[in-house]
Amino acid sequence: MKAIDIFWFRRDLRLEDNVGFAAALSTGRKILPIFIFDKNILEELQEDDARLTFIHDNVMAMNTSLEKAGTSGFAIYHDTPADVFEQLLSAHNIHTVHTNRDYEPYAKERDPAIELICRQHETAFVTYKDQVIFEKDEVVKNDGGPYVVYTPYKKKWLSQFTEDLLEPHRSEDHLGNCVENMDLPKLSLEDLGFVRTDIDIPDAILDRDTINSYGEQRNLPAIDATTRIGHHLRFGTISPREAVRLSLEHDSEVYQSELIWREFFMQVMYHYPHTMDKSFKAKYDNIEWRNNEEEFERWKTGTTGYGLVDAGMRQLNKSGFMHNRVRMLVASFLVKHLLIDWRWGESYFAEKLLDYEASSNVGNWQWVAGSGVDASPYFRIFNPITQVKKFDKQEEYIKKWVPEYGTEDYPEMMVDHKESRERALRVYKAAVS
Repeated sequence: MKAIDIFWFRRDLRLEDNVGFAAALSTGRKILPIFIFDKNILEELQEDDARLTFIHDNVMAMNTSLEKAGTSGFAIYHDTPADVFEQLLSAHNIHTVHTNRDYEPYAKERDPAIELICRQHETAFVTYKDQVIFEKDEVVKNDGGPYVVYTPYKKKWLSQFTEDLLEPHRSEDHLGNCVENMDLPKLSLEDLGFVRTDIDIPDAILDRDTINSYGEQRNLPAIDATTRIGHHLRFGTISPREAVRLSLEHDSEVYQSELIWREFFMQVMYHYPHTMDKSFKAKYDNIEWRNNEEEFERWKTGTTGYGLVDAGMRQLNKSGFMHNRVRMLVASFLVKHLLIDWRWGESYFAEKLLDYEASSNVGNWQWVAGSGVDASPYFRIFNPITQVKKFDKQEEYIKKWVPEYGTEDYPEMMVDHKESRERALRVYKAAVS
């Protein structure tokens, strides 16, 4: 039987400008494209998790495009990656498994295990850089160590950047090099044990006006002025090269900076995987959290009595999205006003956010808590009342998500801002001094 190769799609759900897929298609061997709905991950999710709908829709759209190109399309599995590869490598003559690199802690354990299985079957396992412009150790300090402060990282990133790094990889031109006349498994959401979400999953908004005005309007939650690109970058339906190209074409340094923040947090997570569940600054793990479960429930349901906090949480629960400015406020409120461990909030965001990316989510929660790299000082505590005056002066965003706001049906403030702030300062000071 003639040897074929496998391309394993993960966080790169696009047929175009896909580095590893383009490389695989150029080998001269037929390519079997696969996607694995990983049981290790899916067992932690709700049956209507919006991310599953988004992933499945994109995989099926890619399958349709591959079939239109005269190929057998995608092989879709629901199992552990180890079991899938044991089965595939035993059943077929596989020369090479290709995939794009993933840098999160789970992936760093999973991929070496798959490489070992490949080696046992005398199959090569080849990985490629695709989801970032610069990966893990490509932007480092002069002594070779990783950056833990954003500004010097950004300066080094920009000093090394050249536009040839954005050249697209024309994988879409060679789709006919995938396998033909094979009966491949196609699984529905129901086959996976999931149902379609009722959340409206937005397309990215990457027009000139949105990107040009991003720096001025991105802090105003009542205006739909963000690009909604987060979940597309997370699952790779848009390449990072396209995102950076757009920031250059539309001359938006602010937008480009946000893309660099993403890579900064990814390299921090890669070099310091313990930050997934431990503070980067170890002394911050000495904080005596109150962790009141009833107060946590009020925060989750958006019934704290603070309008902007509640609007943010209700937007999250209803849409799988929260405006970034509001994310900082609700996180600060949980950690500082309620003295609830940042890990509780991070886990809830991980459950609800359509654009959840572990490195950015952990990085930003630790930033707010004061415990992470390049973090906000612990004595910086957002005032949830003055934040309304700064960013939602007409209360449009609040009233959209909290219709009973300002009526007798709206709850009183669950804590006093001044007293909570002073309590947080005492507790933090005792822990870190």
